[in-house]
This record gives sequence, C-alpha cells and structure tokens, in this order.
Amino acid sequence: MVLPSGFAPPPLPYLVAVAAAVLAVGWLLVRESPPVTDRTVLAFAPWMAFGSTLYVCFQLGVFPDAVAPFFGSPTVYATTFAAAGVTWLAARRTARPLLALASVGGALTVFPAAAAVNYGLANDTLTLAWPLAAVAAAAVLGRVAWWVVERLRPTDAAAVGGAGALAVFAHVLDGTSTAVGVDVLGFGEQTPLSAAIMHFAADLPTASVLGVGWLFVLVKTVLGAAVVLLLAEYVREDPAEGNLLLAVVTAVGLGPGAHNVLLFVAANPAGF
Repeated sequence: MVLPSGFAPPPLPYLVAVAAAVLAVGWLLVRESPPVTDRTVLAFAPWMAFGSTLYVCFQLGVFPDAVAPFFGSPTVYATTFAAAGVTWLAARRTARPLLALASVGGALTVFPAAAAVNYGLANDTLTLAWPLAAVAAAAVLGRVAWWVVERLRPTDAAAVGGAGALAVFAHVLDGTSTAVGVDVLGFGEQTPLSAAIMHFAADLPTASVLGVGWLFVLVKTVLGAAVVLLLAEYVREDPAEGNLLLAVVTAVGLGPGAHNVLLFVAANPAGF
C-alpha cells in the first residue's frame, strides 16, 4: 500500500463536477499564461494551507453531507486548485495581483481553521502547546537548513529565492509535526512511506530516548533541501515551469504539515 489512508475518489457526480471545474480553470490559465515567479509560489502558500484546513474539517465531520465529498482526499486538492485558479485569474485584474491572491487565500483559511478550533473546544479535545511547538521547531530548523543551503550553494539559493526557503520550511514542518503527533500526542501515521521510516527508527537503539520521529524530521529536512537545489538549474533555464514545479514541491510539504498542526490542535488521537 502506497497511498495514505482515507484516499478515495468521491461519488461520480462530485467527481464529474470537480473534473469539469479543474479542466475549465486549467484551460483559462493556459490561455492566459500568467507569469510564475518565486513570488507567485509565496502567494499560493495560503492556498496550500487552505486546502489542508478543508481536509481537516472533512475528517472532523464538520461539513454537511451534501458538500462533504468535495473536501475528501484526494478531491480536496482539485477543489482547492479550482478555487485558487479562479482567484488568480481575477486577481490579475487588480493593481497588486499577488497580494490579492495571497490575501484571499489567507482570509478563506480562517474559516475552516476556526471551525476546527471550535470543534476542539466543543469536544474538549483542543491542544495548543505541542502543535505550536512543532511550528516553532520547524521555523528554527528550517531557517538553519536554509542558512546551510545559502552557505554551500549560494548561486542555487539565489536562483530559487524565497520560494526555495519556503519549500524547505514546508518539508521541515511536515517532519516536526509528524514527529510530535507520533511521539508525543499518540497519533498514527497515515502515509505508508512515512510509517516505514518510523518503523525503521523504532528498531534503532535511539528509539527509547529520542522516539521514532527524529529520523523522519532528518529525512524531510535533507530531502526538502536536496530537491530545492536540484530544481535550481531548472528555475534558471525556465523560470515559469521551474517555479511551477517548485510550487508543487512546496505544497507536498506545506499541505501535510499544516494539516497535521490543525488536526492535532482540534482532534483526539483515538479517532485517527
């Protein structure tokens, strides 16, 4: 098994609706061909978090049954893409399109995040300290990792810019939040490959002292930095496609990381 648990397509009518929306938005974006820079990647970061908060609310059962299938996995990624794409197209008609894009994504994220926090309050499962500690640890470790990248490969670090730093932070956040969830809060790991890394760590002599999550943090930090450096040449040769791929790499880390943090804030691990 290589797919995360809970990964399943929605009923056919929802699948058709989401597919049609994605195709329509994708066609409009291709036709308009907006520029994609490192700042574009940064502007989409709130949307990556938005998709994660929607999926957390789906897992918590917050959405009405009539709309819930739009926010399951993997449908939520397509739903978020369609919403973000439409917003991007509309934002390009404003004086500061990237600011508008990021602002709308950030504002929308507040609503599902608040709903998840309210769920935690209502069910007496709200936990703030450890999830926030995972964010703080990611901020520190991510900054250190990016400092190392800048010192060892300054030209490549300059090529990917702030988007590269965000991508590294995103994968570190996925690592630290997963480690806190597994080692401290008692959550299970839903992704088979991540679980395999932690099963390997459980067999090491360090498991009784450091737990099993530290190895996953290390792997995610090194992997995130390595992938960003590998993409640097691509970004130099073709900035639009390179930055688009860098956005995907960022989303693969930031999405799960933000999901973990909000889920751990709101939910009881016994249910997951």
